[in-house]
Amino acid sequence: MLDFAIFAVTFVLLLVGAVLYLYPASRQALDIPGMAPTDEKDGNLPDIITSGSLHEFLVTLHEKYGSIVSFWFGRRLVVSLGSVDLLKQHINPNRISDPFEMILKSLLRYQSGLSGDAGESHLRKKLYENGVTKSLQSNFAVIQKLSEELLAKWLSFPESQHVPLCQHMLGFAMKSVTQTAMGSYFEDDREVIHFRRNHDAIWAEIGKGFLDGSLDKSTTRKKQYEDALMEMESVLKKVIKERRGRSFNRHIFIDSLLQGKLSDKQILEDTMIFSLAGCVITANLCTWAVYFLTTSEEIQKNLYKEIDQVFGKGPVTLEKIEQLRYCRQVLCETVRTAKLTPVAARLQELEGRVDQHVIPKETLVLYALGVVLQDSSAWPSPYKFDPDRFHDEPTMKNLSLLGFSGSQECPELRFAYMVATVLLSVLVRKLYLHPVKEQVTESKYELVTSPKEEAWITVSKRS
Repeated sequence: MLDFAIFAVTFVLLLVGAVLYLYPASRQALDIPGMAPTDEKDGNLPDIITSGSLHEFLVTLHEKYGSIVSFWFGRRLVVSLGSVDLLKQHINPNRISDPFEMILKSLLRYQSGLSGDAGESHLRKKLYENGVTKSLQSNFAVIQKLSEELLAKWLSFPESQHVPLCQHMLGFAMKSVTQTAMGSYFEDDREVIHFRRNHDAIWAEIGKGFLDGSLDKSTTRKKQYEDALMEMESVLKKVIKERRGRSFNRHIFIDSLLQGKLSDKQILEDTMIFSLAGCVITANLCTWAVYFLTTSEEIQKNLYKEIDQVFGKGPVTLEKIEQLRYCRQVLCETVRTAKLTPVAARLQELEGRVDQHVIPKETLVLYALGVVLQDSSAWPSPYKFDPDRFHDEPTMKNLSLLGFSGSQECPELRFAYMVATVLLSVLVRKLYLHPVKEQVTESKYELVTSPKEEAWITVSKRS
């Protein structure tokens, strides 16, 4: 099954190391074109570091060798697939059902869901997905209120003032995620500030300290990381205790997990994963969507027209929001153009075949999503931001195959789509979004793709 974008680990150096450690395989050369190891011990790790990220390394590798390539991570051979057709072929069962969850839980030293009965894992996955759906429905007014607060803030700025987009979107995303997942405890801005400090400390080490081993070498950093994790867990335990066995007006993510009769430990771990991943995914989807809108007056005009047709002068409502088809096209194109998660991975549980190539069991297979999302054979004018491309059903099916829409869509991304839709509906009704002249925004390809530096915009009020 190809539900591989459940948020497929994009800082894959980390994922590769973790998966190969958990699932050792023999060092077996394949008849797949690619790079020979440049270092006997580290394989092509020096080449990946020189490229700047695994995504950028894979772009170069696929350009040189084709749609299926191989390279070496340490003494292990890794296969990468870089076309929609090859991904369609790679449907062998594999024992990692959610690489995003796996890598985060491994790094956090959590165990729930990393092994065990397949039926139990499926039930927990459905419980998780239903929790996201119900919490979104129950907290729609909260998300709308937070969007209106951000609108009011932006309306108060002089038209010439530069707005720090990344900063504002991260704050907005964290308020949305914490209140939807953990309830009224995070209506207090001081608690959100504490959460953000701890979230940033944990996320930073996931991106660097575990990879190079520097976390264990720095007593100060390790203590900061462990203290942040302990503080977040302490808050989650408090919320779980308060919600267990009680009824509240608003249904939150934790309530769904409690109804599933999971242990407090499982609830804590699942909520931690959703909170960590949900904040980063939502923040960056919103950031890139607003940024790309500033680059095209025509797309903004079309989006405003749809929002006006659907809502008129009335409020943004849950009942009508599903009618925003063009807005969904904008968000799908944002995911594609930004390459929101540029790499995913699966472990080949059984021997498989892609084209004429045999892939032995327990080979780590990478899905070069960033390469696929800009493949001109699948996406005409791939570097152009064009929401109209998703008006066609075949194009939408390609995105669904990659896990970014449809039945394969991951819960965190589904949450992010809804939050971003509400936010864009509120902002675009009242504001024109403008780019800052001569600003060049480069991408940083880590676990989720983000702007390398702060992205600035300006806004003006619609007459």
